[in-house]
Amino acid sequence: MAAVSHYIHLAKGLLSMNQVAPIIRHDATYQDVIDAPANMVAELVRGALHLHPRPTSRHGFAGSVLGMKLGSTFQLGGEGLGGWWIIDEPELHLDENVLVPDIAGWRRERMPEFPDTAAFDLAPDWVCEVLSRSTRQFDLVEKRTLYGEAGVSHLWFVDPVARTLEAFANQDGSWTLIAALKDDDKVSVAPFDAIEFELSALWPD
Repeated sequence: MAAVSHYIHLAKGLLSMNQVAPIIRHDATYQDVIDAPANMVAELVRGALHLHPRPTSRHGFAGSVLGMKLGSTFQLGGEGLGGWWIIDEPELHLDENVLVPDIAGWRRERMPEFPDTAAFDLAPDWVCEVLSRSTRQFDLVEKRTLYGEAGVSHLWFVDPVARTLEAFANQDGSWTLIAALKDDDKVSVAPFDAIEFELSALWPD
């Protein structure tokens, strides 16, 4: 525990210098997630504590706009649709792993009642990760694998620097690319292909 606390302190110092937070590879527990500094996102993957800085403004803009686009229709029932819970940065407890996706969605047929809880132990039906310099490899490798193992049906990656969206469908635990969009392409992608919007809405300029 002392070693983990030491590296949390080190990571906090590195972040203050605008450097990428280190990955802390120690035997960690959920208590280490709880004890992480408030200015970092803490995730637990196969016993390793991962610390990342809070999102940049472009990262936050892309995630917020996407959440509004999908939430207004598929959560609040706009355009005659609905049937989803769309949540920003939920804490997921998937077996021994603790993950915090940028956005996640559950079909209400699988989660009829919205739980009054600090964390979700039911895997989402859809996850979106907004890529950033500090989390890109972690999102594309470790977290993608865990989402597949947990049975997440659809996974999107949004890159606000490259201005791209890649969408994948889970087929027997393996991810299959179903859409690759960029710049101002039209977005109409499963599981939200009942609507269409311009990808450029996710970029602030």
